[in-house]
Amino acid sequence: MRSRVAEGGGWRKRRGAAGFLLASGVLLAGCARHPPRLEGAPGVSARPDVPWEAPAGVGRGPERALPPGLPEDLLARSGDLTLADLADVALRNSPVTAEAWARARAAAGTLGSERGAYFPELEAGASVTRIQGAIANGRIAYFQRSYAPSLELTWLLFDSGGREAAVEGARQALVAADFEHNAAIQEVILGVARAYWQYVTSKALLESERVSLEEFSTALEAAHERHRAGLATIAEVLQAQTALAQAQLEADRLEGEVYTTRGALATAMGLPASTPYDVALPEAERPAAEATEAAERLLEAAMASRPDLAALRAQAEKARAHVREVRAEGLPSLRAVGSLGRTYYDNRHLFGNTYNVGLQLRIPVFTGFSHTYEVQRARAEAEAANQVLKGLEERVAYEVWAGYYALRTAQRRLATVETLLQSATESHAAALGRYKAGVGGILDLLAAQAALEDARAQGVQARGDWYAALVQLARDTGTLGLESPALRTPVRLQMSKEQEP
Repeated sequence: MRSRVAEGGGWRKRRGAAGFLLASGVLLAGCARHPPRLEGAPGVSARPDVPWEAPAGVGRGPERALPPGLPEDLLARSGDLTLADLADVALRNSPVTAEAWARARAAAGTLGSERGAYFPELEAGASVTRIQGAIANGRIAYFQRSYAPSLELTWLLFDSGGREAAVEGARQALVAADFEHNAAIQEVILGVARAYWQYVTSKALLESERVSLEEFSTALEAAHERHRAGLATIAEVLQAQTALAQAQLEADRLEGEVYTTRGALATAMGLPASTPYDVALPEAERPAAEATEAAERLLEAAMASRPDLAALRAQAEKARAHVREVRAEGLPSLRAVGSLGRTYYDNRHLFGNTYNVGLQLRIPVFTGFSHTYEVQRARAEAEAANQVLKGLEERVAYEVWAGYYALRTAQRRLATVETLLQSATESHAAALGRYKAGVGGILDLLAAQAALEDARAQGVQARGDWYAALVQLARDTGTLGLESPALRTPVRLQMSKEQEP
């Protein structure tokens, strides 16, 4: 009876402890925050229309230190630079080329890793074991400790061409990554060249517009003189004032464009947009006519030199190698295996040696059709890669064709705009002289001034378009580099505290 009471009391105690634990768990669950806090701040915003305020340090990466300004070696020879030097600064700072280079190095590591499949694999191991037991109905207990170092060797001797295909795929991936790096370099150079010509074109347009402002001011003064002399009405003065105000508006717009394009050039060079620098306008003489080859020859050069095209060719070869690799997974393979070990007991003078050597032949018989579908997928991916390559080849052909005729058109515009500017200048001079002499009207003068203003702008734009077309064609043919003729334009660079254009 006492034992039953004791047992009943023990059961009640255990039941009470279980109830206490259950109640504690429910209480703790009720105290849990929903949603949980994040770094001491609310995990989500209070309402759908309220933005979440991130705690300090969350979601903010380390600040990227931009280069403080132009390199000292560049400033030291600021009067003897070319556009290639600006492109070189961009290549030093560009994260695009750095990323492409890192990917190429990663691909090189993958190739080395795949080549490791031709070598044997050797693995060392060790184990410590303690065994305890009893015999004779538990009257005699015993235990034993052992230490067992070991070496295991595995060597793939034959796999029906799988290793070779994997290595070839990795090799083609490296080739593709290297050409993608080259393409990234060309894109950075192209970006700098475009930004440079956009900036100097905007700057030249602003200077041209300022000359037009002086001419419109001259026309306004002439209108005032004629009005004071009673030879013109107030309407003529107001028309001249309107034309001057319109020219001032255009100058203001161009001044903002100069700021924007100067920041774009600094950014293209990997510098802060606020870098205090300036680029002098290049000489105003007509660019020397670049000898352009036939479009067919340029297309041949592009097919042989375009790095993005070469990268896609390598990607297509990689896809074909992957087909061979996947196919080999369904074919026999042969491995050599072996192991060597020694087991020590508590008495170190007692030990035992173990070893084994053998060959393992693997012959896939049935995999639930999964291997068949894997081969089909690899073949489809290879066909897709071929079609992507074909599409790029067609696009390259068009880009070269369009770039070739864009350059020819730009060359013709250079010749035409000279005639336009000369005739507009003479027309404006004649109209101004007639108006001052009292035999011409204000509308004729303002029309001549507008024509001259437009001719100057077209001359500046035609020159910039010619250089842009030359750089673009070099990129389209895959020949754009720091040594390209398109980057031989002299550049005068200077650091400046003043940001006024």
